[in-house]
Amino acid sequence: MHEAFAKLLRVLSRRCTREQLEVVRHAYRFANEAHQGQTRASGAPFIMHGLEVATILAEYDQDHITCAAGLLHDVVEDTHHPVERVRAEMGDEIGDLVEGMTKISTLSFSGETVSREQRQAQNIRKMLIATIKDLRVLFLKLADRLHNMRTLEFLKAEAQLRIARETLNIYAPLANRMGVSEWKWELEDLSFRFLMPGTYREISRQLNMRRDDRKQYIQETIDTLMPHLKGKNIEAKVTGRPKHLYSIYQKMTSQAKEFSDVHDVHGIRIITKTVTECYTALGVVHELWSPDPAYPFKDYIARPKINMYQSLHTTVVRENGRKMEVQIRTEEMDRIAREGIAAHWQYKERASNPNDFLTERLVWLRKMYDWLQDDESQENLMANMVYHLATPYIYVVTPRGEVKELPEGATPLDFAYMIHSQVGHRCTGAKVNNKMVPIRYNLQNGDCVEILTSKNQEPHISWLDVVVTGRARSRIRQRLREIGALPPAGAKSSNRKSGHMSYTSRVPTQPLIREVDEETRRRMLRVDGKGDISVQFAKCCNPMPGQEIAGYVTLASGISIHRADCGNFLRPSVDKSRIVKVSWESEAPVIAQMRLVTKCRPNLLADITNALRPLNIEILNAHFGPGSGNKNHFDFQYEVVEQSVLDQVAYVLSQVPGVNKVMHMGVRKKGKKAKTTRTPRQPAAKGRASRKKTERRKEE
Repeated sequence: MHEAFAKLLRVLSRRCTREQLEVVRHAYRFANEAHQGQTRASGAPFIMHGLEVATILAEYDQDHITCAAGLLHDVVEDTHHPVERVRAEMGDEIGDLVEGMTKISTLSFSGETVSREQRQAQNIRKMLIATIKDLRVLFLKLADRLHNMRTLEFLKAEAQLRIARETLNIYAPLANRMGVSEWKWELEDLSFRFLMPGTYREISRQLNMRRDDRKQYIQETIDTLMPHLKGKNIEAKVTGRPKHLYSIYQKMTSQAKEFSDVHDVHGIRIITKTVTECYTALGVVHELWSPDPAYPFKDYIARPKINMYQSLHTTVVRENGRKMEVQIRTEEMDRIAREGIAAHWQYKERASNPNDFLTERLVWLRKMYDWLQDDESQENLMANMVYHLATPYIYVVTPRGEVKELPEGATPLDFAYMIHSQVGHRCTGAKVNNKMVPIRYNLQNGDCVEILTSKNQEPHISWLDVVVTGRARSRIRQRLREIGALPPAGAKSSNRKSGHMSYTSRVPTQPLIREVDEETRRRMLRVDGKGDISVQFAKCCNPMPGQEIAGYVTLASGISIHRADCGNFLRPSVDKSRIVKVSWESEAPVIAQMRLVTKCRPNLLADITNALRPLNIEILNAHFGPGSGNKNHFDFQYEVVEQSVLDQVAYVLSQVPGVNKVMHMGVRKKGKKAKTTRTPRQPAAKGRASRKKTERRKEE
C-alpha cells in the first residue's frame, strides 16, 4: 500500500467506520488505475496529487465522501473515464462532487476569442454555482489549489507568477471567507514567496534571527499570566500565536514600518472553556497590562465575522514597552477559527435541508452569486469579483437597531440598495449618527444609517461611481436602462460611461525588466566578482538585468545563468555544490515616473508618503490635480537604482486606501529629459510664448 495512502487512512480512521474507509480504498484503487502512467511536472506519479488533496481535506475533518472525491477530482478531466463511470463506480454523491470540480476547470466558449481575465472570471463564476449546490466543492477546490501551490516551483516562471497572483487575489480570500484560517495563511505566504522572493526571504531571515528571543518572550508571558487566570478560576490554555510572513509584510507597508518596528510579530492566544471566561480573561489581561490606544479592542464574539470567526482581540503594552497582541476564545471558537465553516458543515446530521444551512451561514456567497448573475458586463467582472472577495467588511445599524453588513468603503447609497431597490432608487441623502452626510460618505463600523427618500428621485449615471457593491451597481444600471439613461443590455454605445469600479490589485505589478541583447548581458554579468567569464544564458527562463539570478556549473558549456526563481534551477535534483554566485553590474540611477488615480479624501497625500517611507526613495518632483471622471491624478518622479524597486513602489501604493489605479509612465536615465509628444489638442506654441517655454526647459 502506498505510504501516502496509509497516512490518509490513519487520519480518517479516527472518525470513520470500516464501511466508510472501504469507500475511500475503492476510490484510491479507481484513481490509481485511471492515472496509471501519468506524472506531474515534478516527476511524481499523478496519483500523489489526489492523495495529498484528500489528506489535506481529511486533516480538516472533511467526511469520507469529500476525501474520496479528492482522490478522484482529476479523473474525468485528465483521463478517458467519463463522469458516468465515476457515478457507476462510486455513487451519485461522489460523482456530483467530481463533476462539480470538472465543470470548474472545463470551459467552452463560442464566438469571439475571450481574454484570460474573462476565462478566469467565468471559472470563478462556475465555482460559485457549483458551491451553491454543494459547499464541499469549494473545499475541494481550495485543497486542490493549496497542494498546487506547495509544488509550484516545478512550473515555469511565467506560470508561477500567474498562479500565485490568482491565488492571492481569489483563493486566499475565499479561504478567509470560509473561515479556514490556516489555509488562508499558507496560500498567502506561498504566493508572497513567488511574487516577491527577495522580500519574502529577507522577512523570513529576520524572523528566524529573533526566534530564541521570541520563545523566551512568549514563555515569560505565559508564566506571568497563568497564576492570575487560575486566581479567577479560569482553566485556560495559553500559547504563542505566530504571525505569518505576508501579514508581517502587509503591516510593514500599511503602517510604513521597518521590520524592527513591528513589535507584535508574535502574540498570545488564550483558549478558555466558556464565553464568560473569555471576558473574565480579558479583564485579567487588562489588569496586568494597559491596552494600547492605537489598536482598539475588537469583540468578534458579540459580533462574529462573516466567516463565523469569533474571538476577543486586544493589543496591550508590556512593562518593557513592547506591544503584544492577545486573542481570547473558547475551544469551540478556536476549532471554527482553524476549520472555518467546515467545522459546522456536517451533512444530514446538522440540518434536514443543507440548502437552509447554506442560506444561513453563507449569505455572502449567495449575494455574490446574485450580482454575478445580473451583471451583464464582462469587461471588469474579474476586478469586481476580486474586490468583493478581498475587501474587509464593516457593520452598520438601521434606526431600528438591525445590523447590516457591507464591504469597507461602502456608502449610504450601497446601504439604501441593500435595504430595497426602491429605497435606493428614491435616495436623496442620508443621516449618519443623526448628522446629514453626502451619499459619497464612507460608512464606518457602528454607524447608524437613516436613508432619506423622495418619490420624484431617480438614479443618476454618476451613482455608478459612488457605489461599491455589485448589487447596487446592477440595480442602478437596470433602472437607468428602464428610464433610457443607458442603452439596452448588450447594445454598444461609444458615449456610455463605464460605471465599473477601478480595481486596486493586492499583488505587485510586473517588474520593469530591461530586455537587452546577449552581448550586453555578458558585459553586465559578474561571476564571483569577475567579469568576462564563459557563460550561457538559460533558455528556460531567459534572465534579464533587473532579475535576481544564480549560476550553475555545467559539464559542457561552462556556467549556465538562470533566474533565481527558475523552476528548472530549483529542482531537488540540482547539485547545490555547483551553484555559483552571479550578479548584474550596478546600473546608473534612472528616473521613474508614476501616476496615481485617486479618490478625494482627507490625508491621502500623507498616507502616500508614509507608504513610500520604508522604501527610502527620493521624490524629485510631484504634481497633484484633478483628472477625468471626478478622479484626481498624483504624478511624481523618483530616483531608483535597482529595477526591482519599481514594482515594490507600485505595490505599496496600491495598498493605500483611496488609490484606485497605479500606472508606470516610463523611466529615463538620470540627466536625460523625458521625451514628450504633442497631440492635436495641444498645438505647438508660437512666437514669444514658445521662446519662453524653450528657455524654461533649458533652465530645468
